[in-house]
Amino acid sequence: MSQVSKKPELVNTMGLPEYEFSSEDRLDSHYFILWNTKRWRKSNFNMKADPEVGWFGLKLFFEAQDETPVGTLPDDEELLAKTLGISVEHWRKLMGREINPLYNWFLVRCDNGEVRWAHEVVTEVTREAFKSRRLNQAKADTRALNKRLKDLRDMIENRIGAKHVLKNPVFVERFNEWLEVKYEGQQRRETFIRAALAEFQGEVMG
Repeated sequence: MSQVSKKPELVNTMGLPEYEFSSEDRLDSHYFILWNTKRWRKSNFNMKADPEVGWFGLKLFFEAQDETPVGTLPDDEELLAKTLGISVEHWRKLMGREINPLYNWFLVRCDNGEVRWAHEVVTEVTREAFKSRRLNQAKADTRALNKRLKDLRDMIENRIGAKHVLKNPVFVERFNEWLEVKYEGQQRRETFIRAALAEFQGEVMG
């Protein structure tokens, strides 16, 4: 087998757009992405690419979701060829076609100093994934807060027997905020809540 020589190219990064997501942004727990099937079917790439290029292009779209930064690909033909399970010679032949696996991808500057490939549609998909993650996280945070408040109220009323403090409609919320600031991460066992309740009443409510 003949050895393929690398062809390093100098890239002027000054004129490249900055990629909008940080290399620290992750989607490790995001197993699904929004994919517009109708848009994909009618795209120039899908309509014009031969089956092999189309398949490899689609694989690269999804591969970019696991890269750093999310939604990009390395500017390295050896890595891209390896990702697709083909030789560099094969990759170069595919890249020599008018419709190639990197059709409509463009180079960007990333916040970690790398120059990488980005794609408008892949960036849109990534943006929606982050939006979905933020919404899911917000819902999870709200559920967790509501549970903490309910558990705290139940403990004060039924186990500590301090039902009278609950006449103040915002007492539990204020007590919870105080606990989270002063005793962050502390397990809320009954003995701890009893002592903290007395401290809170003397320090804040007194």
